[in-house]
Formats: sequence, C-alpha cells, structure tokens
Amino acid sequence: MNILRSFWNSPTGLKTTHFWGPAFNWSLPFAAAMDTKKPPETISVNMTGVMCVYSASFMRFAWVVRPRNLHLLACHVTNETMQLYQLSRWFRAQRALEQNPMDSDAE
Repeated sequence: MNILRSFWNSPTGLKTTHFWGPAFNWSLPFAAAMDTKKPPETISVNMTGVMCVYSASFMRFAWVVRPRNLHLLACHVTNETMQLYQLSRWFRAQRALEQNPMDSDAE
C-alpha cells in the first residue's frame, strides 16, 4: 500500500500530466506497430518523416524536463524505432520497384 501511495503522490504519478500524457501518447507507436502488417506502398513517407522528427524532439524534451519523464522517453524511443522501421520498409519497396519495373507494369 505504501508503494501505491508513493506513486500516487510522486511528481510523475497518476495525478499529473507527466503520467497521462505519455499514457495516451502510446497510441502512436501502437498504431505504427499495427501498420507493419499493411503493404509498404501505403506508407506516407511525409507523415512518417514528420513523426520521426516529432519523436526525436520529444525524446530530448522528456530527458531535460524536470522531473525527468522516463515514461515519455520510453514512449518516444519506441515510436522513433517504429517510424524508422516503417521508413525502411518504404525505401526497400521503392528500391524493389526501381529494380523490377516490369512487376509494376503487370498490375
């Protein structure tokens, strides 16, 4: 019970935006993980690039803000990883289309 009370009253506990912001922000890397099942041609390279810049920026913010928000940092590290994976899928698909132009003509 003491552990719950200390978490409840901590500067990053349940009563603060330091907890709830990252909690809701986890929907971004979860959505990117779900998108890995979709064809790479459907990836928006512009939006994925913006998400990479966004997560990189907020990784730094989560590290320098006081109190340090490791929950937010973990969320943005995960999102950055997922977005970079999505970009790599898109680039590989584009390279495959350039190497086999006949495959795209058959459709």
